[in-house]
Amino acid sequence: MIPHPHFLFFLFLIVTSAPDVKTILNRLETRYRSARTLKVTFLERYIENGRSVRIEAGIAYFRRPGKMRWEYESPEKNLFLVDGKSAWFYVPADHTVTRVPAKESTDWRTPFALLAGEMKVSRVCARVAPAINEKPESSNHVVLFCELRRAGPEAHKQGSPEPPLRMGDAGEAVFFEIAQGSGELVRVFVRGPGGVSVEFHFANWQADPHVDDSLFHFRAPPGVAIVNGELLGGQAGANR
Repeated sequence: MIPHPHFLFFLFLIVTSAPDVKTILNRLETRYRSARTLKVTFLERYIENGRSVRIEAGIAYFRRPGKMRWEYESPEKNLFLVDGKSAWFYVPADHTVTRVPAKESTDWRTPFALLAGEMKVSRVCARVAPAINEKPESSNHVVLFCELRRAGPEAHKQGSPEPPLRMGDAGEAVFFEIAQGSGELVRVFVRGPGGVSVEFHFANWQADPHVDDSLFHFRAPPGVAIVNGELLGGQAGANR
């Protein structure tokens, strides 16, 4: 049976409109790989069962190798910092800081460390594919689904490549929204189990701004208690 011409035309539209994942990822990686330091304005939104429960905003910095700093300015000040060895979450109002080994952190922000490394999406994602059911914020953008890698025993064998970054528990779905023409990272969102999700919106990316290296080292102010423990996913503000 010969397919109807209208069906063939519809199939052609689907095939030709599908984004070239390899090309888009190459543009994304190329755009950010050459900079030693990156600076960006971010807005972070927490969602429960389709309803926004908290919105935070601030500035994030990423520096090679393996350092990043998230300065939250609104609605209150707090800090999430990875110095290459430890992840720190500091709440000035509580006079406490939580510290955890960076490679053991399952915080939602952990995969962004790829921006402070070799900028290889394959370190975070075992597989990347078009996200058919997720709508981009602009017609010039594309949304890609990332199947997260899970760190296992093989990743930690002596002499093996750098282990993949970890992120949360099973059941999470991660998506990247990317400008197709430039490869700019516009949004990252995580759909977690139980109707909980978080979105990171980015704007005003800057490559190699003048930033002192001391910005990526945490020194606890006098009177601040340091607690060793795990950071819950999206702890900055989510449980406050």
